Amino acid sequence: MKKVLIPTKLDAVARETLNANGSYEVVQDDSQELATLASQHSDTYALIVRSEKVTAEIIDAMPTLKVIIRAGAGYNTIDIKHARSKGVDVMNTPGANANAVAEEVVALMLADARHVVAADASTRAGKWEKKNFMGKEVTGKTIGIVGFGAIGQLVAKRLSGFDVKILAYDPFLSDERARDLGAESVELTDIFAKCDYVSLHMPENDDTRGIINKSLIARMKNGATIINCARAGILNENDLRELKADKGLRFLNDVYPKDEAADQTVTDIADIMLPHLGASTVEANFNAAKRSATQLIGYDEKGIASYVVNRDVPMGLDRAYSELAYALAHTCRGIAGGNKQMKLIETSFYGDLARFGDWLLVQIVAALSDDFDRTQGYDAALEYLKEMGVEYFNRETDTSKGYGNAITVDVTTSVDAAHFKRVSVRGTVAEGNMMISRINDFDKLYFEPSGTAVLFIYKDRPGVIGQIGHTLAEAGINIDDMRNPHDPSGVDSLALMRITGKADCDVVEKIAQQIEALHASCISY
Repeated sequence: MKKVLIPTKLDAVARETLNANGSYEVVQDDSQELATLASQHSDTYALIVRSEKVTAEIIDAMPTLKVIIRAGAGYNTIDIKHARSKGVDVMNTPGANANAVAEEVVALMLADARHVVAADASTRAGKWEKKNFMGKEVTGKTIGIVGFGAIGQLVAKRLSGFDVKILAYDPFLSDERARDLGAESVELTDIFAKCDYVSLHMPENDDTRGIINKSLIARMKNGATIINCARAGILNENDLRELKADKGLRFLNDVYPKDEAADQTVTDIADIMLPHLGASTVEANFNAAKRSATQLIGYDEKGIASYVVNRDVPMGLDRAYSELAYALAHTCRGIAGGNKQMKLIETSFYGDLARFGDWLLVQIVAALSDDFDRTQGYDAALEYLKEMGVEYFNRETDTSKGYGNAITVDVTTSVDAAHFKRVSVRGTVAEGNMMISRINDFDKLYFEPSGTAVLFIYKDRPGVIGQIGHTLAEAGINIDDMRNPHDPSGVDSLALMRITGKADCDVVEKIAQQIEALHASCISY
């Protein structure tokens, strides 16, 4: 019998499902601290938690531990790196809480529109302030959804009965998929300029932290509403604080840097604030509990590890190729324009890498989308691509080409309804170093994707490299490395440079205008 420890108020269906299987001894106890329970049950095989913090010390207290399951999506409370070092797989149950969060968004919108919280308090106090609580209707409004994954799509579906117009922003979302879901896919700036309500559903990472800032908030209609049931860090609260009163904005919030009793930093600007109740429904608790149990059984009986979030590199695969796949896709995204809508991903895995194609696809999808975590599995990647309406095709490779162990990533993005842009990047690993060997028709580059790179394509002629170098120098930027090949026709040239520091958009645009560039981009690795 394998011992399963559940140190939380998780729905009984997890315990019942595991007991019915007959292979598990389940201990569920939410009356004691996890550290105490870990020491009492050092023979634990699997740990199922909600928001409990699973530290290295707790993992070490259970030397037979093999699996930790987070009954929910986020796993920032678990030390996944230490778990990996101890051979412990960490799994999550993404999507189990999606409907609960979507309904919370609608509840916040309606509660604020009709002054439910304030009017209740006033009436209970014996007052009759009907004139003070004139509300507004959600029906007919324009709703912007930033991040159109599982939760964002459910928000759109739940609001469809209100006859609203849905605008969605997600760089990985195809126009066709958005239309199928009753939404119009637009740029992020359009969301903030056109919408009466903006609901945030982005992950928090290095690319999205503080992305909702002054430049976006300043575009909002007077009296518009921001709803954050995603992550606290994606919104720059000081920028909101600066603009909120003048524009008469409303701010409805359910997320904080830490889930704890404290004086929250948004108290002065939040019109409604809840203690992170997004997943706190009976149904969500049941779904997460059921998923936790069935995933553990599937993991043990069938080896299903689709939702393991701390996977190590598979045996036989050099970690450098995992990083290479990510870097190549990141390069494609940068050249394509960063936030262009994906239509098609094509891959070729040469040599011994062919047998690791499933694993490497995960790295590619994660590089192309901020909303997909590179620690997830192949099945999760395919499910995500289907959800976002992006096609995927893995080509059969021709071994006669002699590429050795190499990877090619092709990304097709939508320019407009009738035009598409294709970016193709190939790379390999040489002496332990990642190398980009080809970008579109520019071959034999052997350029290391690290630091910051600028890329310009232009009609070949003398003096262009000097112009680029001069303008970079004026901005205090030096060139570390450079490649300058012609395309096969000899008409176009590529200037690919690794630079010291980051060239901001103004510098890149200035150079592009000076050299009449056909393409210009800056990529940070």
